[in-house]
Amino acid sequence: MILIRPELLAALSRAREVILGLVLAVAGGWTGWLGGYFFVPLGILLAFVGLGWALLALRRLRFVQGGDAPGMVEVNEGQIAYYGPSVGGVVGLPELVEIRLITMRGRRLWRLKQADGQAILIPVEAAGAERLFDAFAALPGMDTSALVAALNPQEQSEGRALVLEAEMRVVWKRSGAGVVVR
Repeated sequence: MILIRPELLAALSRAREVILGLVLAVAGGWTGWLGGYFFVPLGILLAFVGLGWALLALRRLRFVQGGDAPGMVEVNEGQIAYYGPSVGGVVGLPELVEIRLITMRGRRLWRLKQADGQAILIPVEAAGAERLFDAFAALPGMDTSALVAALNPQEQSEGRALVLEAEMRVVWKRSGAGVVVR
């Protein structure tokens, strides 16, 4: 017999990585509290690793969006693939030059653009879209806190028609001008 409500159990399951990071930080604090030339530096190291892990896990948890959208996202060996019911595509991380978050008709989409101009649209709520966080975090110059902040819902002003207006926000852009002449 389970004494924990199913909703609470599901929330704890989603946040398990954050909880494990905090447990590691507390264990590091306890180890450092033991004292000595060995345990104090070890405890401090464990506490910092645990806090860093918990922070990254919290950002990853905030990145995951609820809902059902068509299609499936797969990240494999430096490539992001989206398999939708009618459209899809593959983008290589080294060829990626821009990431935008588009809001169209109330649905949010990632727009991934390659150097050759090709782009694919991936719904934020697609199955497997949580894997995009680690792929995006590996890009040079990506600020993961700005990435998570981009997903926060924006205040809608009065009188805006969601059907007619589309919003595009640049989340990341590769720096550099292409060909370098020396």
